[in-house]
Amino acid sequence: MEGKVVLVTGGGRGIGAATSKLLASRGAKVVVNFAQNGDAANHVVKDITGSGGQAIALQADVRNDVQVSNMVSSILDIWGTVDALVNNANMSFAMKPIAEMTWDEFAQKLNDEMKAAFLMTKAVTPIMAAKHYGRIVYVASGLARRPTRRMSAHGSAKAALVQFARYVAEEYGSQGITANIISPGLVMTEATRFQPEENLKRIASLTPLGHVATPEDVAQAIAMYCSDGCQFVTGTYVPVNGGMSMD
Repeated sequence: MEGKVVLVTGGGRGIGAATSKLLASRGAKVVVNFAQNGDAANHVVKDITGSGGQAIALQADVRNDVQVSNMVSSILDIWGTVDALVNNANMSFAMKPIAEMTWDEFAQKLNDEMKAAFLMTKAVTPIMAAKHYGRIVYVASGLARRPTRRMSAHGSAKAALVQFARYVAEEYGSQGITANIISPGLVMTEATRFQPEENLKRIASLTPLGHVATPEDVAQAIAMYCSDGCQFVTGTYVPVNGGMSMD
């Protein structure tokens, strides 16, 4: 990753923060995107630069085309290119049974998830295609394939993201761009703190590798697909769940 410019959306916390730090440790110049929590993003940047790496924090709501365009323009002004995109920004969603959910609640997650992926993809692919090189990693969820109660909005949106990524892989492969899907199971982040301790223990006991994933576990898989080591791999769906589900 030496010298590569990588944009990590939602890079200030959880999986995004762990990915930003790992890629920077491997020589990448990392753009830590954030929507609102600038303090968290700047903390990640401080950790990276304090360890001798290169990183900047840039604000943009990745559902807003103007903000996305301005962010990418800033990256080009600073570092001249974008080599890789980690599409990771978390979108809030309603956790309800379908019977209790409104269409607007369901559609909000679908629209936010796909608009973010669509806008970010459209923003970086012309840059990548111009040099016949690019790596895109979309962070999905195991819920895209394995339904769980009260998670229909999230799981359906992530399933749509998985298929979108495959279309990106098919359409942009001839332009030197790969697109792959990382699909975590349960990961210990701020977004999953609602999980009861007994549920975490149960999941760990059902996982062949014996523990619930950390953000760093997922970051390792993302980094692999950002690297040149996966130059002939595209359109893949990669579960990162310790073997709990072997898709």
